[in-house]
Amino acid sequence: MKRPGVGQKPPQPIEGEGTRDVEKQKKQEIIEKFSRRENDQGSASVQVALLTARIEEMNEHFRDHPKDHHSRRGLLKMVGRRRRLLNYIRKNDLERYRWVIQELGLRH
Repeated sequence: MKRPGVGQKPPQPIEGEGTRDVEKQKKQEIIEKFSRRENDQGSASVQVALLTARIEEMNEHFRDHPKDHHSRRGLLKMVGRRRRLLNYIRKNDLERYRWVIQELGLRH
């Protein structure tokens, strides 16, 4: 006898607006906002902004799944990476650092 939910396909997103398309669009908007020049997708400020978006998504996940300790470790690694990137930005371009934390609403 099968357990309920095992082997079933997950529910499909609403037609016309897949979650992947929304994620790609949101990511592109973040890249455009925080890039320093055209075709800049890897600068520290872009990486901080993308990590912040992922961290916020993970926080939503933990509201529904408070006992998911394996994912919490990944969240803590992302927070540490973001902190190191922010330290790098602060050390090299203080004005940019202040702008990034203000735009992202991060406290310091």
